[in-house]
Amino acid sequence: MSLTTTPGRPQRPRVRKLLGQLWFQVVVAAVLGVAVGLLLPGVGATLKPLNDWFIALVKMIVIPVVFCVVTTGIASMDNLRKAGRIGVKAIGYFLVLSLVSMLIGLAVANVFKPGAGMNVDPATLDAGSVPSTGTDEHLTFTGFISDLIPDSLLGAITGDNILAALVVSIVFGVALNTAGPAAAPLNKGISALSVVVFRIVGWVMRLAPIGTFGALATVVATYGAESLQQLGYLILLFTGTCVAYVIIVLGAIMRVCKLSLFGLMRFLKSELLIALSTCSSEAILPQLVRKLEMMGIGRPVVGIVIPSGFSFNLDGSAIYLTMASLFLAQALGIDLSWQQQLAMVGIMMLTSKGTAGIAGGAFIVLASTITAVGHMPLAALALIVGIDRILNEGRVFINVLGNAVAAIVIGKWENDLDAERVHTVLRASPAERELLEAEYDATETHGRGRPTTPHTTDEATDPASA
Repeated sequence: MSLTTTPGRPQRPRVRKLLGQLWFQVVVAAVLGVAVGLLLPGVGATLKPLNDWFIALVKMIVIPVVFCVVTTGIASMDNLRKAGRIGVKAIGYFLVLSLVSMLIGLAVANVFKPGAGMNVDPATLDAGSVPSTGTDEHLTFTGFISDLIPDSLLGAITGDNILAALVVSIVFGVALNTAGPAAAPLNKGISALSVVVFRIVGWVMRLAPIGTFGALATVVATYGAESLQQLGYLILLFTGTCVAYVIIVLGAIMRVCKLSLFGLMRFLKSELLIALSTCSSEAILPQLVRKLEMMGIGRPVVGIVIPSGFSFNLDGSAIYLTMASLFLAQALGIDLSWQQQLAMVGIMMLTSKGTAGIAGGAFIVLASTITAVGHMPLAALALIVGIDRILNEGRVFINVLGNAVAAIVIGKWENDLDAERVHTVLRASPAERELLEAEYDATETHGRGRPTTPHTTDEATDPASA
C-alpha cells in the first residue's frame, strides 16, 4: 500500500513544515520554559496560569469526547455482548499489568535500595510540608462506587468525573442500540456532535505549546536547578525503571502483536511530549482517542479502553507507588518483610483505582497506603514532596503509552483492528501521515466510518496533526 503526492503542487519548505508541527512547537516551548525558569525565576513563577488555563480548556472537552465516542461506538454495534467482552478483557488486562508494574517497582527498590543510608529521624520531618489531599472519601470502596453514580443523567455529561461519564455513556449507548429505528435521529445527531467536538479538540491542542511553556517555567523557577539534583539517585533509578519497563514489557507486548513500539511512540510523539510537559494524562485524552481510531482501531474498543484505562491502567503510577514506599521505609531505617510488602501491594491495587481525575492521584494513594499499613509516619512524605513533580513525568508518560498499547491489544483480541492500516500508519513518513490524518478527518466529516484504503489529499487540514 503506497501513498503518492498530488502532481503539480509545490511542497512546503522543510523548515516551514517543521515549524508547523505540534510536537516541534512543544519541544521549543519546553526549552524556552526551562530557560525562563532558570534565567528569570521571578517571571517564571508567575507563568503558572498558562498551564492551568490549558489544562482547564482540555478538561472542558474531555467529557464530551468520552460521551460521543463511547455512545456512538456502542450504538453502532451489531451485538451488545461485544461491549461486555471488551470491558471484561480490558479490566483483566489492566489488573495483570498493574500487578506486574508494582512487582517490578518492588523488585528494583529491594535490589538497589535508593533510600538506604539516609538515616532520617522521623522526629525531624515537617508534616506541614505534606499537602492536604482532602480526598480520603474517594479512596474507599464505597467512595469509589459512589463516584460511579452521578447525581443526574445530564450532570454526568456536564461534570468532570470521567468514570461517571463513562457509565452514563455506556448506558446511553446501549439504550440507543436497543431502541431501534426510533433512535436513529438522535444517533445521527450525536455522530454529528462528535465531528464538532473533535474540531474543538484540534483548536485546543494548538495551545499546548503555551501550556508547556508555562508549566516548565513555573517548575524550574519554583524548585530551581537544585531540584534536578535533590534526591537524584531516586530520580535516576525511577527514570531508568520507566525506560526499562517501556522497552521490555510494553516492547514485548507490541512484538506479540507484531507491531513496532517505537513506531507507535513516533506516531504519538505530540501527545507524549504534551503529557510529559504538563504532567497530565487528561490533557491528551481527546487527541489520543482520535489518533487511535485513525490508526485503525475500532471505535467501540477505543471508546471503552481509553477512558477506563486512565482510571484503571496506570502502570507508571504503579511502579512509582512501590518504589516510593520502599524508598521512604529505607530512608527511615524501617525494614519491611516480604509479607508487609505484598500486603502493601494489595492495598495499593485497591486504592489506586479510585483516584481518576484527581490531581496528584498517585501521591494521594501513597499517603493513604502509608496510613492504612501504618509502618511509617505520614510525615515521611515530606522527603519526596519536592521531587514528586519530576517523578510524575515518568508516571504520566507510561500511563499514556501503556493505554495506547492496551487499546491495540484489546482491538487485536476482539478482531476489531485493521492490521494493514496500523502497519501503514506506523511506517508512514511524517508527510504521508499528514495525508492519512487529513483523509481520516474528511471521512469522519462525511460520516463514512473508518477508512481502510488510504488515498491522496492536497494538504492536511487538521491543525493538531503531528
